[in-house]
Amino acid sequence: MIVPDPAADPQARDLPLDAHLHTDRSADSDVPIDAYAVAAIERGIPEIAITDHIDFDRRLPNFRPDTAERERLVQEAAERWAPHGLAIRFGLEVTYESIREDEIREHLARWPYDFVIGSVHVGPDSPYHVTRVGRWVADRTFDEVVAPYFAEVEAAARSGLFDALGHLDFVKRYVAGHLGPADFADRLDLYEPILRALVDTGTALEVNTSGLRQAPRETYPGPAVVARFRELGGERVSAGSDAHRREWFAHGLEEGYRVAADGGFEELFFRRGGRPVAVALPERFALA
Repeated sequence: MIVPDPAADPQARDLPLDAHLHTDRSADSDVPIDAYAVAAIERGIPEIAITDHIDFDRRLPNFRPDTAERERLVQEAAERWAPHGLAIRFGLEVTYESIREDEIREHLARWPYDFVIGSVHVGPDSPYHVTRVGRWVADRTFDEVVAPYFAEVEAAARSGLFDALGHLDFVKRYVAGHLGPADFADRLDLYEPILRALVDTGTALEVNTSGLRQAPRETYPGPAVVARFRELGGERVSAGSDAHRREWFAHGLEEGYRVAADGGFEELFFRRGGRPVAVALPERFALA
């Protein structure tokens, strides 16, 4: 078997699942579902999850979208592409804010999502906003810089609302130029409360490969964090490219799967129709 070279071909192929994709139903994407379907078939990826954004802050661009319309579009696409051997799942990426947890819980109780990712993003009031991050980082210790973000991520993990916690240390993107991946890798102790919360609630840790095409140039989170999650008793990981453009479909996903495998995982966690399922990693990821 020929093992793909992710450096030569960053769009992965022959993998079972890309569990994090955004279509033109997210404000920051213009990709029709069918474009991802074509890419998935071309790349030999038989299952995808459409996880468009939802926000509960009315100032944000994906505030309470038309969920019924989204569900209809995904279901129609699933029916359209099933004869071609592709499974398309109805998912969601929630912008988690602890002050809006009741609203989030109510929404999730109403809709039959296959797979739900909870993520902390950088909103208009965030100290990590491009207009504030330089001042925020100046004269603060590493612990102080990341504290607000990591506290909110821990709350998301503790909530038990989600199938997977998305891009755990996405803050690396916003402090790039001030702090690098090595700074984060050296402070695994700050990750541990989040990782333990995931273990306690049975929430999956997402290996998000969008960081490979962004300033950190590594997955969210990096390999050391994934390995530590396993050491702490973590049993569930997911993997997704977090694509917002057609050319980002499955981008870096080969490396994301490798991070999961090297961290001690043999399968991915996923959910279909409310039922948890294990998705085995391909044989090429077996540890020597």
